[in-house]
Amino acid sequence: MVPLKKPLLTRYWFEFVSKPGEVSPCGTVSGLGVTAYSYDDAIAIITAKIFTDNNMPEIKTCIENIDVSTLDKGHVLPNIGPSNFRGIWFPKGLDLTDK
Repeated sequence: MVPLKKPLLTRYWFEFVSKPGEVSPCGTVSGLGVTAYSYDDAIAIITAKIFTDNNMPEIKTCIENIDVSTLDKGHVLPNIGPSNFRGIWFPKGLDLTDK
């Protein structure tokens, strides 16, 4: 019997284009951290859990395999959840993904 391989998880950091008059979901102005099986999986998590009304703003930046220690030490790092599980880890409190 061949053992099943677990799919690898990847950490993503997204920043969005902010347009005048648009209100970003709470805590996402600095960016959004998500761990997923792929870029498409990350987008699916974000659209299912945060931008549920198909109102996801344009993505300004997406960093794949983000080293979380490089993120803002004053705001982001004190407010992240575990980034080694599938789901949203920043902003903390939005990790609503079924594991």
